[in-house]
Amino acid sequence: MPIKKSAKKYMRVTEGKTALNRKRKLDLRIAVKQVVVLTKEGKKADAQKALSGAQKALDKAVKTGVIKKNTASRKKSRLSKAIKKIA
Repeated sequence: MPIKKSAKKYMRVTEGKTALNRKRKLDLRIAVKQVVVLTKEGKKADAQKALSGAQKALDKAVKTGVIKKNTASRKKSRLSKAIKKIA
């Protein structure tokens, strides 16, 4: 445990940031999973709507530094490619 007051504050700040990052990552995973499930079921229209939500979640995760820009770009590309294959 920290002894100094500033170290204690840093721990509190870190806990808050960790909680936000976990929430952002969870939202991201849920949004991507929803798109994947809809594409496997063959529901193209619903998957397209879910894709916009997933892209929004990916962009927010990049903006806050949860994931890297290229990772988000790769995931967006693969999701849209999967949706296009449904036809």
